[in-house]
Amino acid sequence: MNLLSSLGSFNFNLDFVTAFLSIVLIDLILAGDNAVVIALAVRSLERKQRIKGIIIGAGAAVILRVVLTFFAAQLLTISFVKLLGGILILWIAVKLFIEGAPEDKFKKEVKTLGQAVVTIVIADLVMSTDNILAVAGASKGNAFLLVFGLGLSIPFVVFTSNLLSKLMDRFPVIIYIGAAILGRVAGEMILTDPFVMKLIHISHFSSYVLQGVLAIGVIVTGKIWLRFKTPEAEPVFEYEQNK
Repeated sequence: MNLLSSLGSFNFNLDFVTAFLSIVLIDLILAGDNAVVIALAVRSLERKQRIKGIIIGAGAAVILRVVLTFFAAQLLTISFVKLLGGILILWIAVKLFIEGAPEDKFKKEVKTLGQAVVTIVIADLVMSTDNILAVAGASKGNAFLLVFGLGLSIPFVVFTSNLLSKLMDRFPVIIYIGAAILGRVAGEMILTDPFVMKLIHISHFSSYVLQGVLAIGVIVTGKIWLRFKTPEAEPVFEYEQNK
């Protein structure tokens, strides 16, 4: 009982219910970006390993979120943190697009479960700072609601990413959409970095335009890489056929 009371108040008054519903809504909205990363990361795994990768990756990411909660507010005020994080997300977005690109006709190396989990954890850790602050703000200092909100994100992300990974098999165009979403997220992180905001002052419209440019840029960069890669692989492919 003492343990429960230490987590916060369980008085089901209007403030508690409002905060509770707000956290559920925030988790539903913010689960999308993280689910895209996980779905792209596990797509090259064997089907039997996908759900294992999703659960392990999401679980590990949430544990790191709990740890990051104590530092999230301070991290966002440090220059270059979000800038470097956005650049990292851009690199991950291009990498995941190349690995899952439907037009890449040549046999890809199957990613291991460990590689997929590492990609998921790194991307989620970089992307989750804003998410943590949103949940922390909605919890209004109630530790129970904060832990509940972070824990609730696991089933939301697992369900959404599992659904997305299956849809990507049937509709490869979703890979393009997923990569573009990650590009937009990276753009938002870069533009809201304290150093960048001091350096340049842009309107909301310009911010959306630049985010759109980076979203498209991820796909263009991935396709250029695949175009340069393909001619090198074709002669070997043709030689093996003739042989």
